[in-house]
Amino acid sequence: MSIKERKLKEKEALRLLILNGAKKLFVEKGIEYTTIRNIADEINYSVGTVYVYFKDKNAIFHDLHSIGFQELGKVFKDLFKLDDPMQRLRRMGSVYMKFAMENSEMYDLMFNLKAPMEYLEEQKNNLWPEGTETFGYLKNTVEECMKQGYFHGHNSEALSFMIWSLVHGMCCLEIRHRTKGVKFSSPDTILAEGYNEYLKILEKL
Repeated sequence: MSIKERKLKEKEALRLLILNGAKKLFVEKGIEYTTIRNIADEINYSVGTVYVYFKDKNAIFHDLHSIGFQELGKVFKDLFKLDDPMQRLRRMGSVYMKFAMENSEMYDLMFNLKAPMEYLEEQKNNLWPEGTETFGYLKNTVEECMKQGYFHGHNSEALSFMIWSLVHGMCCLEIRHRTKGVKFSSPDTILAEGYNEYLKILEKL
């Protein structure tokens, strides 16, 4: 390994250290109560070192946000091994929920705080490639289903948004323990049962 390559590797390692330290604090304290000083103290580096890599904490949060969507996008991309789009659509929701439940802290950072969107506005850059790509996997699958005769008369983008919102809403209610506050007969299984009801609707199309 050359000196240049080693320096690049060390630089990336420090960047990841900052991101992991920030993620821990964002989850524990909330982004609004986390400062660059807190992050520097968490990783035992100076404040100046953090600023070398990131403009501010919103920039850090934006990177974490992007990483989460990259990971979710990889999960969706793997589903395109399934040729049947309806089978793929049915699987998408279940792998989405699995990702959300197994990565609940990251999921919260990805969806339930505004900071990443504020960062894009500050940069005067409305491009969000990871989010666009991930939604694209769903929209493309819906459009393939429509070509096979499903969802007649529907708008593919609006329908994809509705499907995403439905599954996302169930995940958020579960992650934020709202399903435990309602007197469901089976609160521990309501998420899976709710998704099964959605699958039953798809079977009737």
